[in-house]
Amino acid sequence: MQILCLGLNHRTAPLSLRERLVFNEDAIRAALSRLGGGDGIGAIAEMVILSTCNRIEIYAASSRESFTELSALLSDAHGIAVNDLQPYLYRHAGAEAVRHLFNVAAGLDSLVLGEPQILGQVTRALELARGVGAAGGLLSRLFQAAIHAGKRARTETTISRNPSSVASLAASAAEKAIGNLENARALVLGAGEMAELTIEALRKRGVEKIRIINRTLARANRLAQRWSAESAAIESLIKSLAEADILIASTGASHTLVSAEMVRSVMAERQRPLVLIDIAVPRDIEAACGEVTGVRLYDLDNLNAALETSLAERAAEVPKVEAILAEETEKFLDFLNSLEMLPLITDMRKQAEIIRRAELDKTLRRLPDLTESERTRIEALTMALVKKLLDNPTKRLRAEASSPHAPEYAAVARTLFGLECESRIYGFSGNSCSIPSAIDYSSP
Repeated sequence: MQILCLGLNHRTAPLSLRERLVFNEDAIRAALSRLGGGDGIGAIAEMVILSTCNRIEIYAASSRESFTELSALLSDAHGIAVNDLQPYLYRHAGAEAVRHLFNVAAGLDSLVLGEPQILGQVTRALELARGVGAAGGLLSRLFQAAIHAGKRARTETTISRNPSSVASLAASAAEKAIGNLENARALVLGAGEMAELTIEALRKRGVEKIRIINRTLARANRLAQRWSAESAAIESLIKSLAEADILIASTGASHTLVSAEMVRSVMAERQRPLVLIDIAVPRDIEAACGEVTGVRLYDLDNLNAALETSLAERAAEVPKVEAILAEETEKFLDFLNSLEMLPLITDMRKQAEIIRRAELDKTLRRLPDLTESERTRIEALTMALVKKLLDNPTKRLRAEASSPHAPEYAAVARTLFGLECESRIYGFSGNSCSIPSAIDYSSP
């Protein structure tokens, strides 16, 4: 089974395309539910979709290295021709796909190096896939290993020390554009996790006057109560915008909420500048708003470039993180390699157990006067003998799992242990060979 990753991110695709491809949780469930019955899509047996502001990635366990089904799924889900997507997509397979996901989980592939939110998003992606039965043993193990690697990176290095996120970048951009924020009036559009992170970042920079607007007023009220802020209904957006110095938008709306016409009418009645920061995908603020006199507009694509904050301290931690990820990747790849040998090792143990039980029963029938304690000791002896006899062969097979000659080792082992044989006495079925005659199982 091959691990595949098809995706695009902030490095390969512009925001205008990314916002058209974003999956909300319902869309993820709908796409993954096609695998929920375990029937697969073509060669695909398992699938996980990771969709964030800056990346859309589909991970799959497939019987062949082909990205055709994944490209078609992404195309069909959003009504965009595959040919239009091709220039922006990256494709990883096998060990390369594993390394990529580990880098993502550790924050090395994020817009903001080491940002903390991605680890939770990777975890949520796995939860959604499991919820509809799309993530089986292989991808579950992969994502669990990536989450573990991401946690190690954050606890054993300072890659996420004093966490920086898109929300904190937005607050920094506002501070750079306006200067001291203590007297600034901030308007936050949205009441989700990103909105809360934005409010936290604004508070850290001294902003006292914050108003929260959301389509669901009750959510805005709850968030405002937690942060001692104001809240207002979406109908008061224009009035609130006229009073604000900064607007940071982060809703999950499928269309823009702040139009250029709206901003022009606001700016016609005021002299002071207005900073608009759009960290939503799809965008909440119409791009033409940036052309209005007195308005400075930032979005996800120009936000990082607009800031001159140094990430040198975090960048210095990258080699340490990479060492951790290399170690964790090697462990997972060893696990993958061992999967090739697991059926063989399982068959060896099953065969040995069946033989052990058959010979033990035969012996105990010939010794009817044994006490229960003596019977228990004899059974423990047979179990210990089997374990010791199989210990070295199984260790050797696991060690050779990553060898290019692993198939030959497996074939020889099956022949030596007679695992392709048919033995009516011990309950095996297979091809017409015999249990090695060097061992006589017929006598006690």
